[in-house]
Amino acid sequence: MSAVGFNFQRKITNMKIMSLLSLMMVSLQILCNIAYANVKPNILFVLVDDQNNETLGYTGHPIIKTPNIDRLAEKGVLFKNAFVTTSICMASRASIFTGLTQRTLNYRPRDPLGTTRITDKNLLASFPILLREAGYRTGYYGKNHVHYQNGNQFAFDLMFDEWEHLTLGMKELPNGTTRHSDELIGDRSVEFLRSQPEEQPFFLFMSMTIAHAQDRNLSPGMGHYPWPKAVDGMYEDVEPLRPRLDDPAVFESLPDFLKGSLNRSRYFWRWDTPEKYSVNMRAYYRMLTGMDGIVGRVLEELEKQGLRENTIVIYTADNGYYMGNRGFAGKWSHFEESMRVPLIIQDPRQSISQRGKIEQSFALNLDLPSTFLDLAGLNVPETYQGQSLTPFLSGSRPDDWRTFFFWEHHQFQDIIPAWSGIREERYAYAGYDRMDPPFEFLHDLQRDPDQLKNFADDPEYAEILLRLRQRTAAAIKQYQN
Repeated sequence: MSAVGFNFQRKITNMKIMSLLSLMMVSLQILCNIAYANVKPNILFVLVDDQNNETLGYTGHPIIKTPNIDRLAEKGVLFKNAFVTTSICMASRASIFTGLTQRTLNYRPRDPLGTTRITDKNLLASFPILLREAGYRTGYYGKNHVHYQNGNQFAFDLMFDEWEHLTLGMKELPNGTTRHSDELIGDRSVEFLRSQPEEQPFFLFMSMTIAHAQDRNLSPGMGHYPWPKAVDGMYEDVEPLRPRLDDPAVFESLPDFLKGSLNRSRYFWRWDTPEKYSVNMRAYYRMLTGMDGIVGRVLEELEKQGLRENTIVIYTADNGYYMGNRGFAGKWSHFEESMRVPLIIQDPRQSISQRGKIEQSFALNLDLPSTFLDLAGLNVPETYQGQSLTPFLSGSRPDDWRTFFFWEHHQFQDIIPAWSGIREERYAYAGYDRMDPPFEFLHDLQRDPDQLKNFADDPEYAEILLRLRQRTAAAIKQYQN
């Protein structure tokens, strides 16, 4: 063979080798992509206590600093219209575990006849058990306010590989030092991540005790809201904002049964004088900023362990909070301050175009367990009453997405009146049907976004009132256990 022929043949051979290598590289990339697509994502769930949707920096609060949560919203999806279906810690948390409404669970905390408990049937369909059965390592640290048929230890041993219940307050450690309960939640969460097996996905539930009150004065100048030491002195030179609905006329316009409810009696515990208000509101601000720092520690640990890029972070609260609005404390009743909560989902796998999105569709605490399972690639039980929020992470809104939802609160003696109703995009209805006579609220949120006027007796709204009554009756029939 001539030199020219030899060189030509060598070029052909080299081209074949390069083509083969290129093909191998492409194939390898495809396999890697397939493998990555099949990797189960980790999920970090942060559930805060007693926080309405207005108390984050990202949602517009001019004083409270929450930089870590704000960054989650900047890189994820903020659900602007997120609600709980029952505004009380215990029932809301029970719904999050089971995907069922308070009415279906027949879950009435502190019932005079004995605390209602989640049945074994509903426990076995709870999302942590299904995740664990699918190979997830599950961890839970913090507040528990839910009760189970065969005891809490039995239930949590089934649901979680590692767990520890922590109640609100400063905890004395064996070495004589003290740490806030949520700092301990952060410590346990960091330890959980440091011991995470490389090939196993995890679900980590940070069940924060912040920002619930301790219903007694802690010490002079501290009020009812114990904060982590890291934020000592913060906001001391800030004059807290007065409640937006602070006019006494707002309270005076309410029916007598609400004026005499727990919403009002607890107002006198912490909000009724300028001194109490300033002390407690500054403490509440500190709690949320302290919580934000603790979440930031855990997010930083995810980075250190190389887990951040495959960990979805979900942040929300178990119910809203009045903080003096309408002359009220607590939650429990049907107004927006009680029912609306922050909700952020940040998935590092999202396209850049979807990051920082503000979603207007209704999202519920009832949707969370369906979302957890869907993110993990698991089937959602047909018994669950919520819907997965995952379509919104890719910028799509399902055609059949809800345009209204059922909400309720069961009676607790006479201090928390029972009610049930329907929330639509424009109208909100609540029927306090155990009053004598029954009392109805109908709010037109377009004409009156602060719910200062009750349109239930307005003839112009008769057809709307009838429609919402009928929808409420149908929902009660649907969800009744």
